[in-house]
Amino acid sequence: SFTDSSLPLSLTVKFVNCGQGGLVRFECSNPSDFRIGADGVVYALRPLAMSRLRGVPLIVVARDETSQLQWQTQVTLTTSTHTHTHTLPLHPHSLFTPPSLSQGLEEIWFPSRQSDSSSVGQLKRMKRDWVIPPINVPENSRGEFPQELVRIRSDHDKNRSLRYSVTGPGADQPPTGIFIIHPISGELSVMKPLDREDISNFHLRAHAVDLNGNQVESPIDIVINVIDMNDNRPEFIHQIWNGSVAEGSKPGTFVMTVTSVDKDDPKTANGMLRYKILSQNPESPTSNMFTINNKTGGIITVAAGLDREKVPQYTLIIQATDMEGNPMYGLSNTATAVIKVTDINDNPPEFTAETFFGEVPENRVNVIVANLTVTDKDQPNTPAWNAVYKITGGDPTGRFSVPTDPTTNEGLVTVVKPIDYEISRTYVLTVVAVNDVSLARGIHSPRQSTATVSIRVIDVNESPYFDPNPKLIKLEEGMLAESSLTTFTAQDPDRFMQQSIRYTRLSDPANWLRIDPNTGRITTIAVLDRESPYVKDNMYSATFLATDNGIPPASGTGTLQIILLDINDNAPHVSPQEAEMCEKPEPNGINITALDGDLNPNAGPFAFELANRPPEVRRNWTITRLSGDYAQVSLKIGFLESGIYEIPIIITDSGNLPMSNTSYLRVKVCQCDHNGDCTDQQHIIAPGLGTGAIIAILLCIIILLILVLMFVVWMKRRDKERQAKQLLIDPEDDVRDNILKYDEEGGGEEDQDYDLSQLQQPDTIEPDTIKPVGIRRMDERPLHPEPQYPIRSAAPHPGDIGDFINEGLKAADNDPTAPPYDSLLVFDYEGSGSTAGSLSSLNSSSSGGDQDYDYLNDWGPRFRKLADMYGGSDD
Repeated sequence: SFTDSSLPLSLTVKFVNCGQGGLVRFECSNPSDFRIGADGVVYALRPLAMSRLRGVPLIVVARDETSQLQWQTQVTLTTSTHTHTHTLPLHPHSLFTPPSLSQGLEEIWFPSRQSDSSSVGQLKRMKRDWVIPPINVPENSRGEFPQELVRIRSDHDKNRSLRYSVTGPGADQPPTGIFIIHPISGELSVMKPLDREDISNFHLRAHAVDLNGNQVESPIDIVINVIDMNDNRPEFIHQIWNGSVAEGSKPGTFVMTVTSVDKDDPKTANGMLRYKILSQNPESPTSNMFTINNKTGGIITVAAGLDREKVPQYTLIIQATDMEGNPMYGLSNTATAVIKVTDINDNPPEFTAETFFGEVPENRVNVIVANLTVTDKDQPNTPAWNAVYKITGGDPTGRFSVPTDPTTNEGLVTVVKPIDYEISRTYVLTVVAVNDVSLARGIHSPRQSTATVSIRVIDVNESPYFDPNPKLIKLEEGMLAESSLTTFTAQDPDRFMQQSIRYTRLSDPANWLRIDPNTGRITTIAVLDRESPYVKDNMYSATFLATDNGIPPASGTGTLQIILLDINDNAPHVSPQEAEMCEKPEPNGINITALDGDLNPNAGPFAFELANRPPEVRRNWTITRLSGDYAQVSLKIGFLESGIYEIPIIITDSGNLPMSNTSYLRVKVCQCDHNGDCTDQQHIIAPGLGTGAIIAILLCIIILLILVLMFVVWMKRRDKERQAKQLLIDPEDDVRDNILKYDEEGGGEEDQDYDLSQLQQPDTIEPDTIKPVGIRRMDERPLHPEPQYPIRSAAPHPGDIGDFINEGLKAADNDPTAPPYDSLLVFDYEGSGSTAGSLSSLNSSSSGGDQDYDYLNDWGPRFRKLADMYGGSDD
C-alpha cells in the first residue's frame, strides 16, 4: 500500500516453498518503478502518484533457479494504509488472486450538484468538472468471480434509496453478462475472465434512479481497459521458409526475411518479438554461416566459403520470442528456413582424356568422327554446365565442326565438308571446351579444358569424273556417218589404286553417236541434222558413263554438248499454204512469205516465181515481190470462176549454194459480197489439217461410196437370180421331169450329168474343194491348176438361160469391187466336145479392156496404180 504523498511502499510478498528448499528469485512486471528483494519485500524506486498507478496491477513472478519453474501473482495497489501480504502457493504457472476487499474498493461518484443563489433568488444547477479515469482489468484472470472492480456512488443515496445500473456492450448488450452492478451498493463486478485479443476495452454507462424509476443523476461513462497479458506465443507466417544465395557470396549478402506475428499487444513487451538462429545444418564450413536481424527477421551471410558443389543447401531453425526476447518469461516459437546455394560458373569443363581418336571414309559428310567427353562440377543443364567446343587448330579449311550433344554434354566431332584421301590422310585437331557463360571472376581455365583429336581418313573407291563437264564442241551439220568428233575421257581420282575405265553411251536422243569403250573416242553413226527436233537452240546434248573396275565399281557421267552450225540443206516452202480471194479482184492480192528450216544467210531473202506449167497458171495469176521475204499473188485476169486452185510457186533461198522448191498455194476463189467477204457456205478445210489428214478423209469417203455401190449391185443380182429361178422352175411340176434337151454340146453322155440344183441357186458359194458337179464363185485366184475345158461349138440355146448368163456376165464385168484378176463363175467340167465358148470376161466383148481408165490419174497418186493396171495398151 502507499499513499498519495509518495511514501515508500510497504508490501511483502511471501512465498511458501512447501519444503522444496530451492532458491527462488522474484521479478515484477514494472521494474522501472518497483524492486523486489530476495525476501519478497517490494520497494518503490521513486515517488509514485496514485493518479498514475490507479487500477494498474503489479505482476510478481517467482522463479525457481534449479527447476526453472515459475509462479506469478497479481498485486493490486491501493491508497489504503494497511499492509497486505500475499502468499504464492507452490503450483506451477498458477495465479493467486487476492481476497476481495469490498471495504477498499475505489468509489466513483456521480457529479454533485451545487446550488448557488442568484440575483433573482432562484436555484441554479451546474455540473462540476469530473474526469473518470479508465478502469484497468487484466485479461485471463483466474480469481474468484464475480470480481469487484469499482463502486458507483451518488450523493443522493444519503437521504433516499437509489438503484444503480450499467448499460453497453458487455452489460446489457452483446456480449452480455460480462459486467454486472449491484443495484443497491453500486459495486461493478466482472463475471468471467477477459481476453484482450477478443475485446481490448469496454465502454459502459452507469445510471442512478430512484425507486420510482426516475433518473436522479446524469449517466456517466465508464471505460474498462483489458490489460494485456503474455498469453500468446509468436506464430510464423510460414512454417518453412525458402531462400537462396549464390555460392561464393561475400559476408553481408542478404538472403531472405522471416516474419512472425504475436496476438499480444505490440505496444507492450508481450508483443515485441526478437529472432535468433537456434541451429544450422550442416555446420560447414563453419557453424555460423548466417545471422539474423533480431528485430526484422532478415537473414544475411556472415562468413565466406559458400560452395554449392560441397554444400548445396542449408537448413536453419529460427526462433521468435516475445517479451523482447527475454528468455526467462518470454514465449517462443520456431520455424525452418531452407537456404539453397545457387550455382555460379566456378568450375570449368575438363576433358576426360588428353587425346581422342576417330576415323572417317573420304568424301563422307555429316558423319560423327569422335565423341569428346568432359566433366563439370557445376549444376547440370545450366549455362554454367553446358559445354561449348571450339576448334582452335588443325582445320584451316573448316572441314570439321564440334556441336554439343544437349543430353550428354559431349562434343560431337562432325565432318561438314568432304575429305579427300589423296590430299590428306590424317587430321590432328585442337579443341577447347568452355561454358555457355563466362567463368566467375578469379576462376581460371585449367589445362584439361584443351584436348587433341586425331582423325584417320579411309580411302574408298571414288567415281571417275569428266573434265571439262560438260564438254562443248562446234560442228557443221550434215557431217556424215563414221566421222570422228572428239575424245571424251574421264579421270580417276584414286591415284593410289591401279584401275581401268570403260566408257558407255548413257543418253543419245537421236542415236547419232558412238563412243569407244576403251579410248573414249566419239564418232558419228548417222548424219547430224541441225533441224532435228532433238536439237534445241542449235545444241545437241549426249551423256556418257565412265565406270572403273574397283570393288565395288564406281561410275561418273559426262555431258557432251555439240553446237551444230547451219548449212543450206533445207529448201523453202510457201506460207500460208491456203488462202481465199474473190472472183473479181478489186484489187485482191494474197501476201505470202517463205519458211526455211535453215538460218540466215542460208534462208532469206527469197526469190518468188510462178511455175511455167501448167500454162494457165501464168495466164491467170501474177506474183509481185514486196520485200526480201514477202511477195503478193494476185489475179492477172479480171474474172475467175469460183473453185479451188493450186498455184505452183518456185521459191529460192539465198544460200551459198541456193536451194529451190516448188510449193503449192491452194487458193479458194469465191463469190464475195460488197465487203469483200466470201458468201459461199463451204470454206476451205482448216489450215490445221495436213495433206495426210485430207487424203485419209477422201479415202474414207471413197470407201463408203464403194460399199454403197456394192450393196446396190448385190441387191440387183439377187432380184435377177430370183427371176431366173421363176423361169427355170415350174411351180406345178418337178423341175427334173421338165428338162429340155438342146442340141449337142459335145461329149455325148458325158454332158448329161448335170446338177440342176445349182441352176436353181446360182449365187451359192461353195468351198474351195473341187466337187464333181455344181457351180462356185471364186473371189480370189485359185491355188490349184484350173481344168482345161473343151471348146464347144457355138450352138443356139434356150433364151431364158442365155439371158440369165448374159446378165451375170454383165454384172461381173461392171462390178467395181471385182479384183483385177479373173474371178468370174467357174463352172465344173461338163464333158469334152462342147461347142460352147469360154465365158471368161477376159475374152468377152463386154470386158473392161475397152474402157478408158486414164481419168484415174487425176484422182491422185493412190489411184495411179489402178490406172496403170486397167488402162494403157495391151503391152
